Amino acid sequence: MIEMIHKTISKELFEKILNGTLNKEDALKLIDMNAFELFALSNKLTESVKGKIVTYVINRNINFTNHCIGNCKFCAFRSDKSYFLSRKEILNKIQEARAIGATEVCIQGGLHPDMELKDYCDILESIKTEFPEMHTHAFSPMEVYHMARQSGVSILAALKSLKKSGLDSMPGTAAEILVDRIRAEICPNKLSTDEWIKVIKTAHKLGIPTTATIMYGHIENWEDRIEHILIIRDIQKETKGFTEFVPLPFMPHNNPLGIGLYGPTGIEDLKLHSIARIILYKHIDNIQASWVKLGKKLAQIALHCGANDLGGTLMEENISKSAGAKSGEYMSTSEFEFIIRKAGRIPRIRNTLYVSIPRKDFS
Repeated sequence: MIEMIHKTISKELFEKILNGTLNKEDALKLIDMNAFELFALSNKLTESVKGKIVTYVINRNINFTNHCIGNCKFCAFRSDKSYFLSRKEILNKIQEARAIGATEVCIQGGLHPDMELKDYCDILESIKTEFPEMHTHAFSPMEVYHMARQSGVSILAALKSLKKSGLDSMPGTAAEILVDRIRAEICPNKLSTDEWIKVIKTAHKLGIPTTATIMYGHIENWEDRIEHILIIRDIQKETKGFTEFVPLPFMPHNNPLGIGLYGPTGIEDLKLHSIARIILYKHIDNIQASWVKLGKKLAQIALHCGANDLGGTLMEENISKSAGAKSGEYMSTSEFEFIIRKAGRIPRIRNTLYVSIPRKDFS
């Protein structure tokens, strides 16, 4: 039971929290709370859903190309010195991941001008031929939009082909901020809010689960952030297709959007995780703290501010690193266990769909 109604929270507001029915005005009131009272509230809600359990997944991240026709102002990954991994290189990376016990491979890349739907399907089919047991978590809504446009097919047809070729789930990235006024400034050629929603809902209706993300700490404000989270909640109420919500702080280095900006502060990071837990309570159980973006120490603190998951081992990570992230590209299972236990939590290894799996002696 949650036994915390702070004097600054009305009974009516608290009941809305418990029922999962907060609106934007309610959420803005919570943002004005004392930060540490907000953290404590979100922690109580997390423990009511997850107890003391904190999860992570053994996976590998593969960014197969940095060649991209996009012009997102926040991107430091796209490069004129482009690379493109061959099928053999991708499969070799997956073999290395399997050797350390990985159950998931996450595949994303730039919007390559010469790639069509068949090329993406070929990647999936080659993986499933060699590694049928490996969960393929691949291709953002923007990539799906790109491959459908390149091949002259509908979003529905593209997703059906991807699923037939072995797509198990999708990262809900390319969301940034789901407010078109902001998108027009930071990623004018990216799919719109409605188009992102269409890809996600179509995936869910086909039985392809996705994550949900937000990129915050640039030119948006708290109203925009809350609007974004409420959109995610509305989709989840309809489809039940999101496995987790992942706040991603903006990395301000090596990209045009970051000029003159510092990114979010640590308090903002923790407030965003907290408010996400509160708004999404009763709808999305898993709030992930990105150790790559936040850094390992702040991610550990986030476990007391609404988060119950630390993401994956990754093995390599190029997108955040190119924008200035300094937390590394790989975290071993032993370090995950250490960080979680030192936070006063109980570590559990999960698969992509948040089913617990036995821990083996991998390092």
